Amino acid sequence: MSWKRHHLIPETFGVKRRRKRGPVESDPLRGEPELMQLFPRGLFEDALPPIVLRSQVYSLVPDRTVADRQLKELQEQGEIRIVQLGFDLDAHGIIFTEDYRTRVCDCVLKACDGRPYAGAVQKFLASVLPACGDLSFQQDQMTQTFGFRDSEITHLVNAGVLTVRDAGSWWLAVPGAGRFIKYFVKGRQAVLSMVRKAKYRELLLSELLGRRAPVVVRLGLTYHVHDLIGAQLVDCISTTSGTLLRLPET
Repeated sequence: MSWKRHHLIPETFGVKRRRKRGPVESDPLRGEPELMQLFPRGLFEDALPPIVLRSQVYSLVPDRTVADRQLKELQEQGEIRIVQLGFDLDAHGIIFTEDYRTRVCDCVLKACDGRPYAGAVQKFLASVLPACGDLSFQQDQMTQTFGFRDSEITHLVNAGVLTVRDAGSWWLAVPGAGRFIKYFVKGRQAVLSMVRKAKYRELLLSELLGRRAPVVVRLGLTYHVHDLIGAQLVDCISTTSGTLLRLPET
């Protein structure tokens, strides 16, 4: 398929210095800025760190085994944090660790200043985050390894830095991400609907990106198209007119 590119994950995110671009290519998705730069920071008054979904990474690195391996390496190196966004089991958000620290940590500490759970939040951000890059945390890990009491874990959930996974287990969370998730889910449905309503339930990628986005598509058409392709919610077919997006038969 003409839109596929063999980016390394760090280059896709912009971890490494961007290479000089060659001539503009015919595919509309080529030449796009790194995924993190597609995130509309201003929409959230810069209160949220830029969030990229794993599905969007797959749109640029179609070999999922390679993509997952490189994401794991970046996670182990402390470059990124991976969070569970909650609207789907596979909905993993990817955030630069530095962005998480500067935006999330600062906002949380300011919000909880003077409140009973301030101490628990400070302890979590200072001791757990630097030492553990996991997607989730277990009861024994929190109480025995890091010395949190059950009441302190409850404070962390109330502060929004953790969300309940199941009994005795919690996901790392992004405080205030609820609005992003709402925009994302509605935007995904709206862009899918644009393809669904097209003749034969298919639409040229260039035509889709050239259309005026519905008002509910707050995150931008390009942001959602990367998700639809990577999540395999649309099939990509190479034609003489360019990449065609088509809804799967099933």
